[in-house]
Amino acid sequence: MIRFARWIELVAISGREHDVWAFLIDALPVAQNDTEVRFWFALRLDRATFAIFDAFDSNDAREAKLRGPIAEALQDRTGSLFSAPTIREAEMFAVKLTRDD
Repeated sequence: MIRFARWIELVAISGREHDVWAFLIDALPVAQNDTEVRFWFALRLDRATFAIFDAFDSNDAREAKLRGPIAEALQDRTGSLFSAPTIREAEMFAVKLTRDD
């Protein structure tokens, strides 16, 4: 059951907005191939603000992603593409999913 989530907010450095968008597009296949990631969204909230929202069945899986390839790529690009990410963890208690993609 999907119970654990994480919200990562990224604010692009001025002029690097398209690069942040492209970085998140490139991260999608990594998330798609990770069996512990139950769902993964990359979002654009405004011109310079982006976010990743992902969810997991267990807290262990959620914590493991802090050492995964997407987290490593985020760390590598902090300061060059975006300011330090804001990371918030959440517990999910009601979920509705459909398979229409």
